[in-house]
Formats: sequence, structure tokens, C-alpha cells
Amino acid sequence: MNALVPVLPDSAPFTPEQRAWLNGFLAGLFSRAPAAAGTAAPPAALMPLTIVYGSQTGTAEGLARRAAKSAGQRGFAPTVLDLAQCDLARLAAEKQVLVITSTYGDGEPPDNARALHAQLAGPGAELPGLRFSVCALGDTNYTRFCQCGIDFDRFLERAGATRLAPRADCDLDYEAKFTAWLDAALAALGSSGAVSAGAVAQPETSPEPAGYSRTRPFPARLVASRNLSGTGSAKQVHHVVFDLAGSGLSYEAGDALGVVPHNCPALVDEVLLALGCDGEEAVPAPDGSTMPLRRALTECYDLGRPSPELAARLAPGDGAANADGRGAVFCAPAPRHVIDLLAARAEPRLPPADFVRLLKRLQPRLYSISSSPRATPGEVHLTVGVVRYALHGRARLGVCSTYLATRAVPGESRVGVYVHHNPAFRPPPSGDIPMIMVGPGTGIAPFRAFLQERQAAGARGRNWLFFGDQRAATDFLYHDELAALQRDGLLTRLDTAFSRDQAEKIYVQNRLLEHATEVFAWLEAGAHFYVCGDAQRMAKDVDAALHTIITRAGGRTPEEAAAYVRALGAAKRYARDVY
Repeated sequence: MNALVPVLPDSAPFTPEQRAWLNGFLAGLFSRAPAAAGTAAPPAALMPLTIVYGSQTGTAEGLARRAAKSAGQRGFAPTVLDLAQCDLARLAAEKQVLVITSTYGDGEPPDNARALHAQLAGPGAELPGLRFSVCALGDTNYTRFCQCGIDFDRFLERAGATRLAPRADCDLDYEAKFTAWLDAALAALGSSGAVSAGAVAQPETSPEPAGYSRTRPFPARLVASRNLSGTGSAKQVHHVVFDLAGSGLSYEAGDALGVVPHNCPALVDEVLLALGCDGEEAVPAPDGSTMPLRRALTECYDLGRPSPELAARLAPGDGAANADGRGAVFCAPAPRHVIDLLAARAEPRLPPADFVRLLKRLQPRLYSISSSPRATPGEVHLTVGVVRYALHGRARLGVCSTYLATRAVPGESRVGVYVHHNPAFRPPPSGDIPMIMVGPGTGIAPFRAFLQERQAAGARGRNWLFFGDQRAATDFLYHDELAALQRDGLLTRLDTAFSRDQAEKIYVQNRLLEHATEVFAWLEAGAHFYVCGDAQRMAKDVDAALHTIITRAGGRTPEEAAAYVRALGAAKRYARDVY
């Protein structure tokens, strides 16, 4: 007989949340158990399950597709939907929905989730027949951690929907929480009686394809790391080149590259001194192995913002939650780092093994790829802004940016990398379609790739780039390349905004408004509108400028302009790669 999935009875002495988690664990365990030879599960009707995602960079979409695969193997009939395809009417027609959504900027929904988020936030949403569960993706370095997922969870409950399993709030290291959440949600659906245990217990039949990935990065040779900024610039931007030979990795213009950094040796020395250690102490690594403390702190653990557990241990007063649910240790604009907590702590010191168990894992950093594989086969290029600042009287260094710019050695160093696909951010499907690209600073990265792609393909569509930075003499990234593309006729228009070259600060959004009539004409001709760069201010200002352009040059009311912009997004003609 096939192994059946045991389900805890309602009378079991557990809370609903504990019962859902345990049912999820059992479902995951038994779904991987092989069936007895010569038997087959009885046929069962497949329960429809809709999995929706809100994604800015592709992570939530990837997890939604993984969830669908797992659900299909457990006897469900899953459908994956972009949240841009969902409105209240569509949700009202569904019976069970899993929501996987990221948060970007200051707690805002991803672009493809904005419309439904606004609908659910308003009055009148009623979804009494819907069962749901939410997986929220976020980053604890931000004050409004997982805010979009929290919003959807609250909005759906307020609309009368029934929660299948508790919301999971996932940090950058999301694998364990995501898996537990998915198992709990599917188990809650399976235990409802709508799907037979035999159907839920279908084992996996196709393992994940072999290859390099986030959990198994490729050790790429660093070919070059060249400073693009001129003498006297207030910034330092590096053009970074990796050799992908032998990796089997492939990417498209618009994708990102995940880079696995190492912590700065000087910072590691500071931490060791604060711990009273020499670095040779054996400590556990995240994968369960044992390694010297110095290596673990250099390669494996995050020495930036502390985990809540470490903050509670080292700074219990400041780590306590405030009215916003965050302790003072975490709150912007001056959050404290691990070394700050260690330096302020009185004796006794933490044992090394206990200390590393309280640290977060060192996470890869994502950078927009600034090359086209058609133009630079076997290589991948990045445009990296080097981060340096002062906080609490200490110099702080961007972990990955300074690693690539100053510590990794071109021609010698091997750096762990993987491709992070972003299908929502691609050049137009036809080379004849016009493009408007807004990319100040390092936001130019994907548009360098887009232009290389079009040049390699012999595309005939018009291309308009808005670029800006502080000073033309020192911060005009890729100036010679762009000038050559203009001479060749590929780059139809190039408008720049250098904010410090005149008394009045001028930004890319100002240039857009100056050319409102032409921008609107390009949009009416079918142009795709792209934005890359800072989510906190620039992307919001450009979005506001776009609405103003449609109002002024298009003769629309503000409400009609908002609808116009939503239509651009729904048609995938307005895409943003913002961070």
C-alpha cells in the first residue's frame, strides 16, 4: 500500500499554528517517501490551487514556480499568476490562493502588485469564500521588514478570507522558512478533505537540475576591476568583469549577477579583538562543518547589522521592540552593527561557538548585469558603486563593493557568482520597438546591456537614454561608449543631468519633464519605458514625472494618467529595476 500522510486531529493538544506546522512537516516527510512496489495511489480529483507572486527582481516569481512544482507533485493542480493579472473579481472567483510577495523601497509593494494592493487597501473588498496563506520576502536591514506581505495578509483577513497557515516573514536567507511555510500551507489544504492523502503523498520524480546557483555558486575568475570615476570624484564606481568559461551559466540582458563576498579582514580583526580570540578557535559553519573562527567570520557570517537574537543577547534594552516592532539597534538612520554591540558590551565575553550561532549568514549581493552575452560571450560585466560611509564614529565599508574594488585581485581571485534571472526586466520583444531608458549613476548598468544587445542584433528601434550623476567631468560613466553609439546611430538620443555642474541641482526627472512632449510621443508610438537605480527617491520622482508628462503632454486628468501608467505596466511597457 502507498504511505498515507498522517494528519493531526482537531482534538490534538496544539494551537492551530502548531498543528498547521506539524501537518506541513509530515506532508513534506511523507511526500518524499517511496511508495511500496507494485501499488499505486488511488485516483483522486486534483484540487485547484492558485499561486500568485509580487516580484521586483524575480525572486518571488522563482519561488512561486518552485511552489507550483511541489504542489503538483503532491496532488494539486497549481496555476501561477503574476499579481498584475489579479484583481478583486479574480480573487473572488478563487477558492484557495498562496501569495508570495517581496517588498521594495520603504515598505512598498513590487510594481506588479501595486494595483491589487491598492484595491485591497480600499473599502469594500469582500472575499469570504477564499482560503489563503502569505509568504512575505524582505530584508531585516530595512525598517518596514516584509511590509507588503504583512499588508496582504491583513487585507485578505479583513476581507473575510480564511487563513490556511500563518504568514512566513522571510529574510534574505529564506530557504528554511519558505519550505516550512509551503509544507504547512499544502498540509492545511490536504487536511481539509478535498484531496486524498494518496494524492498529497506523490513523491518527487524529477530532481532539481544540476548546475551553479545561489546555493552552489560558480568560482568565477575576476578578469578586471577598473575605476570608472575621474580624479576628484566624490564617488568610486568600478567596471567589473568575470570569466564564466566552464560554468554553463547563461544570462540575458536585464538579469542580475549574484556575488558572494568576503568580509573585510580589518573588520574581522576588530571582531576577534572584541571577542578576545585569536581566530584559530573551531566553530560551526552554516553547512554544519567546522572551521577556524577567522575563516568563518571572513566567508560565512554577516558582520553588519545583527540578528534579533544577537541584539537581544548583547543589547537587551536597545534590542527590545518599539512601537513599530523594531528595536533601536535596527532603526534607521543610524542602526548599530555587530562590532558596535561587541565594543559596548561589558564582560563576560561570548564563547566563539555561541557567538557565530547568533550571527546571520553572509548573503550574496545582486548587481544588475551591464553586458549582453551576444556582445561579450563567456564574460559578464558589472557596474559597481563602491560604498564607504561613517557611522557611530567608525568607517564602514560596503561588504561586496569594496571586496570587488580593493581586495579581490584581477587575474588571480576566484569569486562565487550565480545568475539571478529577472524575466520582468527585458528589452522589448521586437527590435523595432522604441526604448526610453532612465538610469542615473550605476543605474546605467542594464541599459548598457540593452544597447549592446540591440547593436549585436542589428535592431532598428529608436533608443533614448536619460543619464545623470554629480559632475560630467568625473562621473559620466561609459562616456566614450555612449558617444560611439550615438555616432553609429544606435543611441538615438542621450539626455544628461549632472546635478553639481550648476547652481541649481538638475536630475533625470527634470530632463524628462523638459522633454515631456517628445517623451509622450514616444510612448504613443509604443515605446517601452525603463527605470533603474535608487528606489527611495529617484524611482519615485521619475514615476511622478511620468504621470505629469501624461497629464500635461497627453491632456489627461490625473486619474486618467494613473490609468495610462497602469496600462503601461500591465502591457509590460513600464519596467523598473530598483533597489
